[in-house]
Amino acid sequence: MALSGLDIYKLLPKTNCRKCGFATCLAFAMQLAKKAVGIDKCPYLSEETKNILEASSQPPIKLVTVGTGDSALQIGNETVMFRHEEKFHHPCGIGFILKDSLSPAELKTSLEKISRLNFERVGQKLEVNLVALKQCGTAEKFIAALKTVQAATALGIVLISEDQAALKEALQLVKDRKPLIFGATKKNYLALGELAKEYNAGLVVCAGDLEEIAALTKELSAKGAGELIIDTGKKPLQQKLWDLTQIRRQALKKSNRALGYPVLAVAQNDDPLREAVEAATYISKYAGIVLVSGMDSWEALSLLTLRQNIYTDPQKPLQIEPKVYPIGQVTEKSPVLITTNFSLSYYTVLGEVEASKVPTYIISIDTEGMSVLTAWAAEKFTPAKIADFLEKTGIRENLAHKRIVIPGYVAVMSGDLEDKSGWEVIVGPKEAAGIPAFLKKI
Repeated sequence: MALSGLDIYKLLPKTNCRKCGFATCLAFAMQLAKKAVGIDKCPYLSEETKNILEASSQPPIKLVTVGTGDSALQIGNETVMFRHEEKFHHPCGIGFILKDSLSPAELKTSLEKISRLNFERVGQKLEVNLVALKQCGTAEKFIAALKTVQAATALGIVLISEDQAALKEALQLVKDRKPLIFGATKKNYLALGELAKEYNAGLVVCAGDLEEIAALTKELSAKGAGELIIDTGKKPLQQKLWDLTQIRRQALKKSNRALGYPVLAVAQNDDPLREAVEAATYISKYAGIVLVSGMDSWEALSLLTLRQNIYTDPQKPLQIEPKVYPIGQVTEKSPVLITTNFSLSYYTVLGEVEASKVPTYIISIDTEGMSVLTAWAAEKFTPAKIADFLEKTGIRENLAHKRIVIPGYVAVMSGDLEDKSGWEVIVGPKEAAGIPAFLKKI
């Protein structure tokens, strides 16, 4: 549990020696509480005090890494129950379950399909994270399938098997890629814990009961297997949601270290729509990894879009650089559209301009990432700001006209904008969908 500044102060030597760089021990304690400095700044701390302060500084949910390099997935280290309290820091990993019973050709086809599941939305790349290989047959078949996976993808690898010999051979094969072992139960947790420790791999701890999971994680952590992830097994959606919420609450509100680990959930259903809904529920509350079997692009895109929205900082909207964006082969006669630098607004306008095939300038005004109406109401999208920005861009030198188009929802500012800017103001459509027809008409 995190200590307050006063709690930390009580543990300090109270000499005010200033060797830490602060005038008093109290000032140093306050900075420690805010994690602005490290405990190593004080030369007089006892080992006991250091241990207490180090334990208090540990995150309530452990940070766990699966994979390496550009494909490394970090989950955990979350600090709040609800997104509006601060933000969620490490986006949920999305992976796909493949069985070793697939033929080599089917396996390669599935891996190629997974490799194409990357998209771009409002200027951000949306990508899947993991491939989970499930052992259904012999160890030889599992290893052969793993070799195909290893060669075909750089994504993080999850090894789903209860065969300890097969797992050991698999870990030797992919030990440099920091794989995830799925999973340890009451029957085999000691053996799998040793494998995880030996090969520096993550380990999924599986049990249906939270008390049993807590007992397993405590013992595994004591034996040095610290990269743990929790799974409460296949349950009805409502019960699974309860598990995920209780684990998060125990870690954050009760400082229960035994449950202070990321959670994995598996969503598998013959109906892809139901599977997508189940996976979406787990992403929302509070899975660190979600594994699915469906590889359709619509399902992946919907889950990735949901994840993007949930893990966006609610206090810092997605925004683009405020500037002039020439779309297509613009000329001196090209129209000029005005919008805000809220990513969703800009990319919506961009899509419709591209669909119109009319070369156009889009000018993105700095509104601190607010949408058109929100920015207008907050006085961030005003005639004065637009006029000033037009002057700074120097776009007038590239045009043979002096006309700009503003969104229809802020038509009320047109007269004032004309007076302040000296440009002719044309009121455009209220909805972006009307932009192609509007551009072709003007």
